[in-house]
Amino acid sequence: MARIPRIILLMESSRASGRALLKGVADYARYHGPWSFFWQPGGMEMTGPRLRSLDADGIIARDFLITPDQLRAARAAGIPVAVVGHRRREISGFINVVSDSRQIGHLAAEHLLQCGFKYFATCSYRRMPWAEQRRKFFSERVRSAGFSVGAYLTPPPDQIHWSKERKALVEWLISLPKPVGVMASNDDLGIQIMEACKLAALAVPEAVGVIGADNDELACGLADPAMSSVAINFERGGYQAAQAIDRRMRGKRAKLRSILVPASHMVARRSTDVVAVADAALARAMGFIRNRARGPMTVTEVAQAAGLSRRALERRFRREFKASIQGEIRRARTDQIARLLVETHLPINEIAAALKFPDGLHFSRYFRAGKNLSPLQYRRQFGSPTITAR
Repeated sequence: MARIPRIILLMESSRASGRALLKGVADYARYHGPWSFFWQPGGMEMTGPRLRSLDADGIIARDFLITPDQLRAARAAGIPVAVVGHRRREISGFINVVSDSRQIGHLAAEHLLQCGFKYFATCSYRRMPWAEQRRKFFSERVRSAGFSVGAYLTPPPDQIHWSKERKALVEWLISLPKPVGVMASNDDLGIQIMEACKLAALAVPEAVGVIGADNDELACGLADPAMSSVAINFERGGYQAAQAIDRRMRGKRAKLRSILVPASHMVARRSTDVVAVADAALARAMGFIRNRARGPMTVTEVAQAAGLSRRALERRFRREFKASIQGEIRRARTDQIARLLVETHLPINEIAAALKFPDGLHFSRYFRAGKNLSPLQYRRQFGSPTITAR
């Protein structure tokens, strides 16, 4: 009887990202196993077990749960290891799983720019490579649009004393020009920003628009108001990490490359549900587009909702948002399509019908013009690996 491979999973279960990574691994094993697992539930503070006694054929671990000595021992024993980045930079000689910081930062920036903000800031952790990168790319995109970006850095999560830190965060938020769009490096920090806004008597989203990253649906939904966040496909990251481990266990010596976990889309909630422009007609126009994005609309209908002639609205819209009304309609509609492609198992023709497209061909052309991918390609690239494309 063939030996069933034993995989050590050193992964927290207290965060949605960790659970999604674990689900991706489990899904891969379901279709390509059987595998047996060693895994202990716990939070970010958990410590890894002694590996020598666990008889491992492969290891998938958060970087802070596996020590340099353990990595060296695994390499000496020929045990393949996938390291999921959190506190360290990529570790040479191993499979590294990292989130796509460029996509994350740019998606957050684009969303806040489309909300009409003219002032921007970031809140991130010191000495956390992924947080530094998300802040960097957010700032890069905002500056390319002609705006400056403020920054607030907290100690790493395991060193923060929030009773002290929150007071400094309140003072920083009060000092920012308003209204301001703030990106937090992850949802945990985003919730802390929103709590500090309450202490500072700053209304969210009217004075401070807040966006997080990781899209922990429970945390974002419990925030008051519900918090917008960048969705990151950790499930795909777990699946691809398991796939890479499997290849190496089978002796297939492919070149080691980083597995880049994609940011699939923005999930807009109440914390950024604002049009931060002084022009009331433009605010009405943008609100109309957002509220009607699940169905077709015309530029003339948008102009009527704004109370302006089409020509006048087009001129003011371009001046304020650096985009056409038709372009904003397309962006809002394609974002709705993208979310359904990634978050549901609905067949593509049913998504087209739900969003009131006349036929599948028109639907596919419309989406490709906005995302440079067909709906099927987008689902394969950003959706769950186990979704059957139809």
